[in-house]
Amino acid sequence: MDFTVVSYAVYLPIATGLTVWVARTLSTNGKIFLADVFAGDEKLADAVNHLLLVGFYLLNLGFVALWMKTDDKITGTQGVFDAMSVKLGTVLLVLGFMHLANVYVLNRIRRRGDPERRQRPPVAPQGYVAPRPAQA
Repeated sequence: MDFTVVSYAVYLPIATGLTVWVARTLSTNGKIFLADVFAGDEKLADAVNHLLLVGFYLLNLGFVALWMKTDDKITGTQGVFDAMSVKLGTVLLVLGFMHLANVYVLNRIRRRGDPERRQRPPVAPQGYVAPRPAQA
């Protein structure tokens, strides 16, 4: 039995399943966030949500496919588990990074579009202080 093929057969469905689960979770729960980002425009929020979902699938499933190949000869059950831990761990880190990058970008868009959310000084200015002339 070729353990490299076994590792491929284990890796591909798990990595694909994780990607689909994360994408659906983010899409479902992200609708509320996107509606807030786009000031309640539900049609725009749904359209952007769908576009983000497609982009997420393309990037992450493409990475999953490219990351599947291994140059090492896998021998034995321990080798399969070693290869899967590295490969699935990397896929999970990439999924997490993509999620954080999406949230960061959308939060920046949200803050830029709403003047009430922009950072303001903690206290209103109390007055003006004239600069002193330089002493020699």
